Amino acid sequence: MQKFFLGGRLIFGPDARSLPVTLLLISVPSIIFCIFVARHLRHRFSPYNAGYAIMVVAVVFTIYVLIILFLTSARDPGIIPRNSRPPEEEPHHDSSVPAQAGNRHTPGRQFPRTKEVMVNGMQVRVKYCSTCMLYRPPRCSHCSICNNCVERFDHHCPWVGQCIGLRNYRFFFMFVSSTTLLCIYVFSMSALYIKVLMDDNHRTVWEAMKESPPSVVLMAYCFIALWFVGGLTGFHLYLIGTNQTTYENFRHRADNRINIFDRGCPSNFDEIFCTKLNPSKNNFRALVQEEVPRPTEEAKAEDVGGDTHPKIEVDLENCQDLLKISEQHNIEEGIDLSKISQRQNDEENDSRESTDPLRSTLEADSIMGINHRASVNMTMIRSDPEPSSNGNSSSEIAADSHTNSRVIIKEAGRLFE
Repeated sequence: MQKFFLGGRLIFGPDARSLPVTLLLISVPSIIFCIFVARHLRHRFSPYNAGYAIMVVAVVFTIYVLIILFLTSARDPGIIPRNSRPPEEEPHHDSSVPAQAGNRHTPGRQFPRTKEVMVNGMQVRVKYCSTCMLYRPPRCSHCSICNNCVERFDHHCPWVGQCIGLRNYRFFFMFVSSTTLLCIYVFSMSALYIKVLMDDNHRTVWEAMKESPPSVVLMAYCFIALWFVGGLTGFHLYLIGTNQTTYENFRHRADNRINIFDRGCPSNFDEIFCTKLNPSKNNFRALVQEEVPRPTEEAKAEDVGGDTHPKIEVDLENCQDLLKISEQHNIEEGIDLSKISQRQNDEENDSRESTDPLRSTLEADSIMGINHRASVNMTMIRSDPEPSSNGNSSSEIAADSHTNSRVIIKEAGRLFE
């Protein structure tokens, strides 16, 4: 991940530890040059002490290279802010795709890998980045080291510890080209000092080199460095002239694709060096906003037909209330039945004598059976307050108890008619 300094004003890559090494590779040879070579050339050019200019140029050039290196390494290369959730469009569902560890999407939910967009009147295919959860703009690529999508991604440079992209490519080229010029300058002045030593004492080349070993070391060092920074400068001059990036050149070299971004050599150089840089799309100094997590597919499924425990608790409470009402209603009806039966018995005893003991016994048994069934119904309702396994609700239980009460009343009415 990126490293931030001064409250987000400076942003370095994850391998910024290599930056001090690059600083030493530039500054140490320059210091050696100023002490062992430029200091002896101060009085070699008598008009106006022109020899001092050799040291001044070396110091100023070195400071300029270090500033350009800092601008290349400590700025946003064009990082595209990643999304906190996938884009709002209909994904493709594929049940054959297994769930992967660390995947942000649910299994079987895949977005199209590519999408066609129009660039300069031609269709360009852009890819979907599952890490940043966005469709990369044209010429954008995801850096595996920085773990970010970078606009006009060129490459990741370990010597500057930063990605090279849209917002720092010009500074990177200026750093490479100015380092090449600094190497040429130090090599030339060191060779000049060897020539001065040869002319003063009429020495051979080997004798002059033995008298100034630092000059020999600097010449060898600059010669080796020129193969790297000089070759890199020439290669990027070709890329700028054809409006390519290092990533595009190595990836599409064998494809023979038409470069739709090439607008001619002058316009290509103008695009790199004379175009105003857009501000960064990231505000690294802003406070992080806490996001409300969006419900997942599993949570939606549970809301629709998953967890029913809250509903059961509510139904149980309602069922208990209904049972109390039903029980009170059945008790009242039982009392009314007892009164009716008592009144009927009194009337019959008063009007006529009981000549049929068997009939009286049957009537009493029928009344006791009715009361016993009422009490059994109330007991069954009390002992089963929860809903049945087939999904009957509390309202159905109350309806059954009320129906049983009505049946008991009807039977009692038919008995005493």
